[in-house]
Amino acid sequence: MQSIPVDTARLGVLRCAIAPEAKISNPETQEVKRDRDGNPVWTVAVTVRQDGRRISVIEIAVSGQPKGIEEGQIVKVTGLTAFMWSMGDRHGVSFRADAITPVSGSAHAKGGDA
Repeated sequence: MQSIPVDTARLGVLRCAIAPEAKISNPETQEVKRDRDGNPVWTVAVTVRQDGRRISVIEIAVSGQPKGIEEGQIVKVTGLTAFMWSMGDRHGVSFRADAITPVSGSAHAKGGDA
């Protein structure tokens, strides 16, 4: 799987669309997926709006539970990498980050338009 670093500065405002959720590796047992070091993997859905274009939502995986992130909040994504994948006739792009943190003083969906 080839990894491609992503320049988050070019993605515009990144806003949490769905608060952090544990990534489930086995739906039957509700087992949480773990990274190579044994840390639980979480996902955060983030909206991306670049230069007035339409909004896209990407799910970003991160090791360990991101703290202090709420829906509608502007977030900072550190070390974002895209991975191209394929399984049989299915293919896509997955995203992983070193960290996702809240931007202090950012407006929430209920609290303003930042």
